[in-house]
Amino acid sequence: MNFSLNDYLEELRPLIDVDCGTYTVEGIEVIANQMAAKYEAMSDWSIKRIDCGKAGVGLEVRNKPDAEHIDVMMIGHMDTVFPVGTAAERPMSMDAEKAYGPGVSDMKSGLLNVVYALRNLDQAVLDKLSICVCMNPDEETGSLDSVDWIQETAKKAKNVLVAEAARADGGLVKARKGMARYKMTFNGKAAHAGNEPENGRSAITEMANWILAANAMTNFESGTTLNVGVVSGGAGANIVPDLATAIVDVRFWDNAEYDQVDTTLNGMITTPFVDGVSITLEREAYKPSMVPSDLTVSLMAMIEESAQELNIDINWKEAGGGSDANNTAILGVPTLDGLGPIGAGFHSADEYLLLESIEPRIKLLMSVLTKLAK
Repeated sequence: MNFSLNDYLEELRPLIDVDCGTYTVEGIEVIANQMAAKYEAMSDWSIKRIDCGKAGVGLEVRNKPDAEHIDVMMIGHMDTVFPVGTAAERPMSMDAEKAYGPGVSDMKSGLLNVVYALRNLDQAVLDKLSICVCMNPDEETGSLDSVDWIQETAKKAKNVLVAEAARADGGLVKARKGMARYKMTFNGKAAHAGNEPENGRSAITEMANWILAANAMTNFESGTTLNVGVVSGGAGANIVPDLATAIVDVRFWDNAEYDQVDTTLNGMITTPFVDGVSITLEREAYKPSMVPSDLTVSLMAMIEESAQELNIDINWKEAGGGSDANNTAILGVPTLDGLGPIGAGFHSADEYLLLESIEPRIKLLMSVLTKLAK
C-alpha cells in the first residue's frame, strides 16, 4: 500500500466540515453521497441506499450482493453529536501529531479507513470474501431507526468488525455495556397548597418515589446501574404539582438482569405510590450488552496475531458506552469494535485523531480481512 498521509487528510476534510448531527438529514445526505462516490469509484461494489425514516439515509455496500451469506460485515456511522454550526465554528484542523474537528475520530476516520483497506486489499482476497459495509445515520442516539436493518443484515454475517475509534492507548473493544434510556411522565392533580392541598395529587411526590425505587435497583457488583439524570416539574411552591418528568439512564452487563429491571419498571405503572397519579413510561433508547462468546475469542486471537505481525501494540477494553456492536453481538455473531484509528475526546471540542495511527490501523484491518479469507 502506497499511503500518503496528506492525501488521506484531504479526503477526510470534507467529511468533517459538514454539520451531520443525528437527524440533521441534509448533512447526513452529504456524507452518504461522499461515501457512495468512494465505492462507486472502486470496481464491483454494489451500493444500496436504505431509508432510515426520520434519521435519513443509510448505505449498504456489498461486493457480492447476491450472496446469501456475508463473511465480514463492517459497520460505521455517519452522524455526530454536534449541533448545526459546529463545522463552521471549528472545521478540521491539524498540528504535528493530531487532527481535530467534529467527528474526526467518532467516526469519520473509521469510515475512511474501511475505504482505504478495501481499496488496497488484494483482489484475490476480495474474490474469496463476501463483504458488507453498513453505514447508518443515527448511532449517536441509539440506532433506533436503523437497528432493524443492521440486525437483519448481521444475521447473514459470520463476523462483524466495527470501525469505531481505537482507544487513546491503542485498545480495541471486546465488550460494551448495554444501555437503555426511559422518559417517565407523571400526571397528577393541581390544587392550592394552602387552601386545599388534600384535593391535590402530587406528581412530584410520585416521581420522588420512583427515583428511590430506581436507585434501589442499582447493583454495583453486577454492573447494573440506574441513574435519574434529569428531572422537572411543578409550577410554583404554592401549587400541588400536576406534572413531573424524569429521564433515567440504565447500564448493564447482564441482559437478563436488565430484562428484570424493564419488567419491574413497567409493572410499577399499574401501582402508583400516590393514589390518583398516572404514569407514562417511554423507552427512548436501547442497546443490549456486548459480551464475548467463544467464537469472539477466536476472532480476538486472529486480530492479536495480525497486530503482532505488524508490530502494533493493542489491548482489549470493556467499555461502558454502547455502539452498533451491541446490536450484532446479541445475535450471537462474533463482533469486535475499535477497528478504526486511535482517537479520544469523543463528544467534545477536544476530540482528536492520532495521525501516526492511521496507516497502521488500515494495515491491521487489511491483515484481518486477509486472514478471514483463508
